[in-house]
Amino acid sequence: MNRQSYSLILFAVVSLFNLSAAATIMPDALVKQTTDKLLSELTSNRKTLMEDSDKLYQLVDELVLPHFDFRRMSKLVLGKYWRTANNGQREQFVEHFKNLLVRTYATALFEYTGQEIVYKPFRLKQGATQAVVKTEILQNEGPKIPFHYSLKLNESGAWKIFDIRVDGISLVTNYRTSYAQMIQNHGIDSLISSLAAKDKTLAK
Repeated sequence: MNRQSYSLILFAVVSLFNLSAAATIMPDALVKQTTDKLLSELTSNRKTLMEDSDKLYQLVDELVLPHFDFRRMSKLVLGKYWRTANNGQREQFVEHFKNLLVRTYATALFEYTGQEIVYKPFRLKQGATQAVVKTEILQNEGPKIPFHYSLKLNESGAWKIFDIRVDGISLVTNYRTSYAQMIQNHGIDSLISSLAAKDKTLAK
């Protein structure tokens, strides 16, 4: 996955703003309302956020955490290695993986503001606990870029994002492939240490 795809994924990831009574909102409405609010926030505070990366990270933390199921994402990313990991390894991976997504791509936010977002028709079968919300970003130049958000209804009745496909590329699948190779070669503890080192570097 190239840098542009990573940047697009971040835009999708941070496009989820914390709304009250989110459990009562349909998945497509949640994506649209929260995206619109985030873009407004970025526009009004653009200069401040560009000058202070800590504030940008804080903003991303506040917007991402309420609407993403990082534990489920981590479980899918590790695949079979999640089953063999102990509780400590799982918790460390979830935390560092979350921080990696938030911090590594935070600066890419500003590359994708101001572009038009098209929300595709959405249907949800009665009783369904999973949904896909399809959107497209219209670039000033170049083809449309499809974003597909995969959501699951959790036990508390809230919809949570657990994967994003950008131009056909799955965030979960992409990381699962690269991390599986690292675990095979060096073990899961080595992977966690690598993520922790990146987390520490990006936090400076």
